[in-house]
Amino acid sequence: MIGHDDKRSFLRMMVNADLELELDDSEAGSHIDAVCRDLSSTGMSAEVPEPVEVGAMLKVKLASNNPSVPPLRASVKVMRCSQEFDDTYLLGLEFIELN
Repeated sequence: MIGHDDKRSFLRMMVNADLELELDDSEAGSHIDAVCRDLSSTGMSAEVPEPVEVGAMLKVKLASNNPSVPPLRASVKVMRCSQEFDDTYLLGLEFIELN
């Protein structure tokens, strides 16, 4: 876990787990495989292979390793998209609705 010196309002838990992203547009149906890097009570960061427009609405599914715990499903808004490497982008995602 990241300490209080991170200056965030909510602590973030490091996750490093597979994440499914889908553009929240019924006509597009675009699916992106991602990696959830960290998670907090208000959002998450995700590593993706292509840029996603800031302001885009997405649906996310974060699977659980425990069969008795359902996957995390949420509607999120892209707040930030920054290029990390040639083929890697980091998204800052804000939870809009937990499903």
